[in-house]
Amino acid sequence: MPIPPFAPILDAARTRHGAPALEARLPSPKTPAELAATPDDRYLSDMARRVFRAGLKHSLVDAKWPAFEEVFQRFDLRRVRAMSDEAMEGLLGDARLIRHWGKLKSVRDNAAAMLDIAGEAKSFAAWLAAWPGEDIVGLWETLAKRFSQMGGNSGPSFLRMVGKDTFILTPSVTGALKQWRVVAAPPKNRADRAAVQAAFNAWVKENGRPLCQLSLILAMSHED
Repeated sequence: MPIPPFAPILDAARTRHGAPALEARLPSPKTPAELAATPDDRYLSDMARRVFRAGLKHSLVDAKWPAFEEVFQRFDLRRVRAMSDEAMEGLLGDARLIRHWGKLKSVRDNAAAMLDIAGEAKSFAAWLAAWPGEDIVGLWETLAKRFSQMGGNSGPSFLRMVGKDTFILTPSVTGALKQWRVVAAPPKNRADRAAVQAAFNAWVKENGRPLCQLSLILAMSHED
């Protein structure tokens, strides 16, 4: 399908919500320098928080997060990776936590995965900062492959949490992609995601906005 220009999409979103209100809601991603300067333990904390938020109220998870910071030793990657099976199993008895074994175990698994990447690059932060926005769907795929419980929209949502520029295929975004005839059906495979990436890349060149802003504008243009 031909990629439509973004100007009519922006006009539709402004018409539906008002230009000032629309602009006020648009997020701003962090710069590569800001991403690279973030300590890796903060990325592990946010990744774990995203995993635990899945299927639960975010406020519930956030209220418990100080306890998670404590038991996972401020998410120090090497200390978390070194936690024994007995120590991990002991967390199931801590009533302050969300006692989901698969999610708890993913924290240790993901600490190990981050350390592996840090061994390939200067740090996980540097690796993440250097990933090009023109292939953000490739980063989604890599996160899903190398990390635990980062499939579906969990990977993109984690990126949005930490400030890495990305679009997210929410129901409103996928609905708008169909409405504007970018796709015929919700993206389900690598080829579909590549087609959506191509559209976003064209829109970035057209108006210079970051992916996260294009994503929200697209969602707000959608006619329910």
